[in-house]
Amino acid sequence: MKNKVILFSLACAAVLYADTIKSIEYNNLNKISQKIVDETLDMKPGDEFNDFKINNAIKDFYKFGYFDDIAVINDNGKLQLNFKEKPSIANVDIKGYKSRTDDIEVLKTMIKLKKGSMYTEKRVENAKKTLLNLLENDGYINSVVETEIETINEHSLKLIFNINKGDEIIIKKANYYGSNELDQDDFDNVTANKEKEIASWWFGQNDGEVKIDQLKYDARRMNELYFEKGYLDSQVKQPFLDIDFASNQANLDFFINEGTKYKTNDIKIYVDSSIVDAKNIYPELDLIIDNTFNIKKLRRDQEFIKTQVANKGYAYAKVKFDLKKDIKNSKVDVIYNVIPGKKVYINDVRISGNSRTLDRVIRRNVYLAPGDLYNETDFKDSKSKLARTSYFENVKVEQKRVSEDKIDILIEVSEAATGALTVGGGYGSYDKLMLSGSIKDTNIFGSGLGLGISADLSANKSAFSLSLTNPAINDSKFNGDIEVHNTDAEISKSVYDLDKNTKGFSLGFGREISRNLRAGLRYKLDFIKEEYSYNDDSTVPDTSRFQDSEYISSTLTPYLSFDNTDNYQLPREGIKAGTSLEFAGIGGDSKYLKSTSYLKYFNSLNDYAELDWIFRFRTKISVLVDNGQINQGDSLYLGGVKSLRGYSSYAFPSNTDGEVTDASKRLFANSVEMSFPLIPSAKMRWALFYDYGMIGEDNFTDTVRSSTGAVLEWVSPLGPLQLIFAKALDAEADDETSTFEFSLGSSF
Repeated sequence: MKNKVILFSLACAAVLYADTIKSIEYNNLNKISQKIVDETLDMKPGDEFNDFKINNAIKDFYKFGYFDDIAVINDNGKLQLNFKEKPSIANVDIKGYKSRTDDIEVLKTMIKLKKGSMYTEKRVENAKKTLLNLLENDGYINSVVETEIETINEHSLKLIFNINKGDEIIIKKANYYGSNELDQDDFDNVTANKEKEIASWWFGQNDGEVKIDQLKYDARRMNELYFEKGYLDSQVKQPFLDIDFASNQANLDFFINEGTKYKTNDIKIYVDSSIVDAKNIYPELDLIIDNTFNIKKLRRDQEFIKTQVANKGYAYAKVKFDLKKDIKNSKVDVIYNVIPGKKVYINDVRISGNSRTLDRVIRRNVYLAPGDLYNETDFKDSKSKLARTSYFENVKVEQKRVSEDKIDILIEVSEAATGALTVGGGYGSYDKLMLSGSIKDTNIFGSGLGLGISADLSANKSAFSLSLTNPAINDSKFNGDIEVHNTDAEISKSVYDLDKNTKGFSLGFGREISRNLRAGLRYKLDFIKEEYSYNDDSTVPDTSRFQDSEYISSTLTPYLSFDNTDNYQLPREGIKAGTSLEFAGIGGDSKYLKSTSYLKYFNSLNDYAELDWIFRFRTKISVLVDNGQINQGDSLYLGGVKSLRGYSSYAFPSNTDGEVTDASKRLFANSVEMSFPLIPSAKMRWALFYDYGMIGEDNFTDTVRSSTGAVLEWVSPLGPLQLIFAKALDAEADDETSTFEFSLGSSF
């Protein structure tokens, strides 16, 4: 093309016989401004014609990449430059590769062709090469990418990439030569390329598809796994993939030198004692002396030590570690050296990206303010708290050093759609199919206020509510809410069924006392209607039967709640605890006191036994005190998934033919559980449990029952799923037992 331009320009020069340019005209010029064209041509009316300048200008115009042709015409001193611009891409379509719209949009970004891009053959060829590389990385060989161009008009076109996927390579066998201490199951947890398993279509099973782009990283991942298991001398070489193109199957070979397993012999932390005392750090470390060394725990300890120092204002503290190996005894000493630097203060907190949410709503969720001494925990917790608000799709919190002892906190957010329509569901042995739905906005007008309407429906219950919440009244640590509700519930007993309708509202007011502790007070007013229906063959005398009733319950409940668990769906460490005292009798008919306290404890055995076992303990105690009037609907109940597995929901207080039981006023329920990994990649676990509970009218020990069993757990995309297989250990003849329960939407 360049040679063509030069020859054409020289030919034009022969006709440029006039000495002076009278005018200059540009035709069909849209891609660049006339100012840039004038600067490129470097000639103006009144100048003499210059063959050299015209020739160079045409070459420079082509360098822009916007033109297919440029014609120069001289009409008796009137100079015309006629441009033929390259067409723009009005649309890009990719067929035969991905089906999801989001995936196709990602592909368009990766091939660097989008609406409005200039069409060139080179760009299209580069896009084809990118697609072929992506296909190969996904395990497809001999793929074909063809392009189709649809002309829309003189200036635009549609570009279509038609992809014919090649053959997919499947790993028939993965060999780990030299691995004696670890096996394929261990490696499958960290590598991307895995041997195909039976029933590969089932979740959690390996499909065996080759991922070429990940091969170079798999060896590093395996080496890291060995370091986590204490094998500090291990070496994993780059794998070899042997492909049989006739069958499109491959063998994947890894060559491993494991070395020996090291134990942690000693840990030393060298840090200025005036900043932090190392004696207070040692008990909190994950690495434990005489236990197997673990590089992952070392890095967590390194970060923990840095955090303790940075919490004292040393934002740029560095923690370096050194390993001294005793090869003969397979032991290693870990030495940490802390370089604190200087104390740093907050200069300013700068917020950007919030087109809707008010600045003050963001600032109240940030634990650092101008003038504060830097604190690493506050810095990290600020990001977590902002992310938990649900106001933002992305939250980016960074530090910017402005001087030796001052930094700015930079907060960049992108607004999320806080108004949402959600539909969910679950299934339980007692409630059967459960459906739930809600319409809510958690950030009305960017104020942080939340408004919601929700509904929950099941075979035995329907509940509707309307609520308004303020998580930070006047940007303080105080919160409040108001809620209106209507609930219909059916409680089935062996002698009778109770239909209970509750209409009312509640007002709540609380305060954050510390990061994990909250306190509050709730007032609730309910109008309750109870209707009883007895079995046709019931022998309960009419005089002993519960009568239909309507009454008003007006309660005031102060409460405390604590939660420092490490994960919402699958806690491994931490405590959830709470206590409340419900006082009924501020007007209304019900007059009682109900005290309820609970504790959930989670502890991973990984630090002790180096196993992914989780110990769980749950206890709950409730006491109902008659203060003038207790209605049957106020009774305490025991049984079911949340209190005593192996017995039906609301199994106790029990009712035998010939009598009915008054309201139970004492309840004590306990569960001990040990959870084990099943298919970690699919978030599946199993557990063994023992439940012990007691309930009574005036004594805890009126009815004492226990059960044991196993649970299959899965954190599914729809929520926590439990299959519970239980056996009642000391059931009596009239007890309502349950050997299998199925629950979706609730966990331990």
